[in-house]
Amino acid sequence: MSDEVVLRAEALTRTYGRGANEVHALAGVSLEVRAGELVILRGPSGSGKTTLLNILGGLDHPTEGTVHLGSRDVTGASEADLLDMRRREIGFIFQNFALLSSLSAAENVELPMRIVGVPYAERVATVAELLEVVGLSAHAAQRPSELSGGQQQRLGIARALANNPRLIIADEPTGQLDATNSELMMAMISGLVHQRGVAALVSTHDPRMAAHADRILELRDGRFVSRRGRHALPVED
Repeated sequence: MSDEVVLRAEALTRTYGRGANEVHALAGVSLEVRAGELVILRGPSGSGKTTLLNILGGLDHPTEGTVHLGSRDVTGASEADLLDMRRREIGFIFQNFALLSSLSAAENVELPMRIVGVPYAERVATVAELLEVVGLSAHAAQRPSELSGGQQQRLGIARALANNPRLIIADEPTGQLDATNSELMMAMISGLVHQRGVAALVSTHDPRMAAHADRILELRDGRFVSRRGRHALPVED
């Protein structure tokens, strides 16, 4: 793990509604994630995990607070800059896989590179490398519907890595997998994070996933109630 801080969030709040209908999804949350570090975010449904991940990934805006991805100000960025960051610097892994059913496995991995204009030869080489990394080389021509749930999520990991992101954000990536595939999935994510020096923030309900974490953050009612592991900041009052 490096001491390079890839992601820094300070005093994030997110409020929905007004007056009597006001809901505080986040209430002053701060965190840092370093290169080569796997941080697991835990908490019950409604604790604010998805809201936090959406803000950190530039998919939503906080009511107050700041987010920086390296030296780039996420919260102050224009929509065009946010789109560029999401395409080039952040890899998303989704619970529902979010693969394009009309494309083959290889084409799903290639798509993020095509969008940002990576040359053809480089795309082909990267697709071959990533499919081999996730054990899907033999399935390159198959479409998502022809793959098992575990294979589809492995394909989602390969796609998330396509543009060599600095940060991976995964919201319940094992939510549709059985226990065996969940364990394999987290082991794969952990291995790739540490080998490639990527920062990763993964939300999960599964307590067994803690074994793969460098650090665990527990979120309840929009606040961190515990932090365990190296570089754990104090819990907010």
